Amino acid sequence: MYDLIIIGGGPGGVSAGIYASRKQLKTLFITKDWGGQSTVSPDIQNWIGTPSISGSDLAKNLEGHLRTYASEWVTIIENQFVVNIAKSDVGFTATLADGSVHESRAVLITTGSNRRKLTVPGAETFDNKGITYCASCDGPLFSGQDVVVIGGGNAGFESAAQLLAYTKSVTLLHHGPAFKADPVTVEKVLSHPNMTGIVGAKTKEIKGANFVSSIVYEKDGVDNELPTAGIFVEIGLVPSTEFVSNLVALDEYKRIKIDPWTQQTNILGIWAAGDCTNIKYHQNNISAGDAVRALEDIYVHLKTK
Repeated sequence: MYDLIIIGGGPGGVSAGIYASRKQLKTLFITKDWGGQSTVSPDIQNWIGTPSISGSDLAKNLEGHLRTYASEWVTIIENQFVVNIAKSDVGFTATLADGSVHESRAVLITTGSNRRKLTVPGAETFDNKGITYCASCDGPLFSGQDVVVIGGGNAGFESAAQLLAYTKSVTLLHHGPAFKADPVTVEKVLSHPNMTGIVGAKTKEIKGANFVSSIVYEKDGVDNELPTAGIFVEIGLVPSTEFVSNLVALDEYKRIKIDPWTQQTNILGIWAAGDCTNIKYHQNNISAGDAVRALEDIYVHLKTK
């Protein structure tokens, strides 16, 4: 029986885990992997206290920091994910994918989000056959070739910037009338001679034989077919909340509704923080701070209950 189960190994979960150990709460920390969404970033420049760090190094640092403080208070289960949270007589049970069941008095959910999949004709057929969701992972495979990025936010432009180091050219397609990325990022990336950005471009179809050969997009009512060897998709995130959707309240985007004063959900004993919640902004530093706020409230709850 644990005081607390923390689910998720990103900045939020790790921050809470460190605080839980320091407050001597008997904690079970469950994560499928470490680092969260930022693991694919080649250069993070806004992680406070570190001018520049790669996403993979940040993940290693987070894991190392938690393990340093874990001592006898935090038990870590990695390479596993939770499939269900349910109420029990003394608190809650967490059922893992391997069938194991663990019980605690409180739960903190910091599971973040997953990348939204492209759903146009051909998208499923060419998934991992030219369509990819990770520029830092797969960019070098398209060295010297023409590629497309779908998505006009910061993630799309960051992917484009990475790809320009390997590819012959990058064309970024955004369905909206204006790019959503930070203006300084847009200006910098679009200034590259091998970079093209197109707004008002609605992706309609992916074509190819064994691998992707072209993408069809509509602009101003006209279909355009653009030859390409690879398509990198950055069209948003889907909150990782399926395992708790039958228990806590979610908003229309499947994000967990929380009280921003405490991070509590509508279920007494369950808190949530980070990208899986319905807060306005999502950043590593915000996730870490929100998770610490949750942990402080959890401690008060457990010690005064």
